[in-house]
Amino acid sequence: MAASASYDLRFDSGRVCLDLVATVGGRLSEEPVERLDGPERLRAWLMGAELVPLGTCLEAVDAAWLTRFQAARDLLHRVVHAELDVDPGQATAADLERLNALASTAPPAVRAVRNSDGTLVRVIAVTPDCGALLAQIARDAVELLTDPVARGQLRQCEGETCSLVYLDTSRGRRRRWCSSEVCGNRERVARHRRRAVAAARP
Repeated sequence: MAASASYDLRFDSGRVCLDLVATVGGRLSEEPVERLDGPERLRAWLMGAELVPLGTCLEAVDAAWLTRFQAARDLLHRVVHAELDVDPGQATAADLERLNALASTAPPAVRAVRNSDGTLVRVIAVTPDCGALLAQIARDAVELLTDPVARGQLRQCEGETCSLVYLDTSRGRRRRWCSSEVCGNRERVARHRRRAVAAARP
């Protein structure tokens, strides 16, 4: 992807459902940054998130798919943020019902086939269906939110302009940012500037 950190698709949250939530950026109180702004970006996200194997035909992905993925993303955003560091969680019954309904569709079937070099590769048995792919993401969210260990690793990035949620699997559970290279670097640069300004004062 391009170098624009605010616009790039992100796949470093630790779970595919959180990677979908990461396709909208910005703090909850700010104007959101839309990273899924067209069918082509959705195709790139599906490949990057490894929901479909490389080379899968995604010609069916259109504006209707985009609308459904954005709606699912907004649902997951509400549920994850409502459950984050809250015991018991605060996700509404209506949102949980919607999440469970999404998860109830059968996920896409996969097959192992021989590649040209003889190795086994994964392919989707039939043309990918929007509902089946959404079900795969919803099931990942259900598994995440009902696993006490994984749920306890949920963190929100401490970056000033970031709302990304990730799994903190670091030693000591002291990870502060969604990405050391993105938000961590911004914080280090900001800290350096503050020190430089303070040192320059008479």
